[in-house]
Amino acid sequence: MVKGVSRQVLELSAPPSVYFERVLFFVKPEYSAASEGVLRERAQYIAQSAGLPPALRLKKSKRRVVLAVIGAALLGMLLGAVAVIFVLTR
Repeated sequence: MVKGVSRQVLELSAPPSVYFERVLFFVKPEYSAASEGVLRERAQYIAQSAGLPPALRLKKSKRRVVLAVIGAALLGMLLGAVAVIFVLTR
């Protein structure tokens, strides 16, 4: 909410996103002299990138668990290989 302040506002009524129906951009006073075309182009770019679905990421704690399990499996394979080599060479 903007109270008692005169600001230049750029509205995209049909942004390229499935999440939003309308996007409002408040233009900084130092860029209010820029052409509307430039502002709209930049606003479209920002709205497009905001409309991308979030990447599927493991949380840090889950990532640590996954890495620990993989590390344990690799260590187990290495120790098993050493044991087999030790037994076969006797």
